[in-house]
Formats: sequence, structure tokens, C-alpha cells
Amino acid sequence: MLQRIQSVWLLLGAAFAATTFRFPFYSGTLKPGATTFADPAPGPELNALATIWLTILTAVICGLALVTIFLYGNRKMQLRFSIIGLFLSIGLLALYFLQLGNFATGVMALSCIFYFAIPVCWFLAIRGIIRDDKLIRSMDRLR
Repeated sequence: MLQRIQSVWLLLGAAFAATTFRFPFYSGTLKPGATTFADPAPGPELNALATIWLTILTAVICGLALVTIFLYGNRKMQLRFSIIGLFLSIGLLALYFLQLGNFATGVMALSCIFYFAIPVCWFLAIRGIIRDDKLIRSMDRLR
């Protein structure tokens, strides 16, 4: 199971999704009246815990990646789940950029690399699943 490269990419994607709960995407000062954050401390940070939707979507992406790893026996289902995960992670990035409107000033954190790495890992996993499927089909033709 773990010797297949797509399992490594999915595990890495799940790890990156889990790190987004701790590390910020953006740090700055909120606009007056912006109340989307649970803890309006000085210098608020935008991370996966900032809003309920970001939290839910990040948890779903992390869980989906872990579930998809164990679907190695059913490549078509694994491919479908991976495509869904790719679109969800792109949607998650869109939600983060929409949340930037709540900030008056600020900068993107260095840890935003983790956020951009999630869709890349999903894409590489999809590519690995497709290659694995082609390899299995060619082996079946040889038999």
C-alpha cells in the first residue's frame, strides 16, 4: 500500500491539511466590524480555525485524503475521491482568499506554502493513480 507513490502524495496532502490548523495563511489587522474570528486578539491570523466553514472543509479534505489511501484495491473509486479532493482543496483556497477581505492590512505568512501544497499533492496523487491504472491494464494485456 505505502509503496505506491499516490499513497505518499495523499499522506503528504493530509499532513499539509492538518498543519493548516496550526499555522497561519495570513496575518494582519482586521477591518473594524469584522467578526468572523473566534479570538480577536491583537494581530489576528487567518488559519483553518478562523471560521467554521474553513474548519469543516479542512477536516473533510484531511479525512478524505486518509480514506483515499486505503482505497488502493479500487482504483476507480480512489481516482474519483482524489478528483473530489482536488476540487475541494481549490475551493478551500478560494475561501481563504475571500476571507482576506476581512483584513485592513497584513501579509501572507510563510506557512501559506502548506495551503498551496494541498492541491499540488492531490494532483500528483491523481497522476500516480492514472499511471498505476495504465500499468495494471498493460499487465492484464500481457497475460
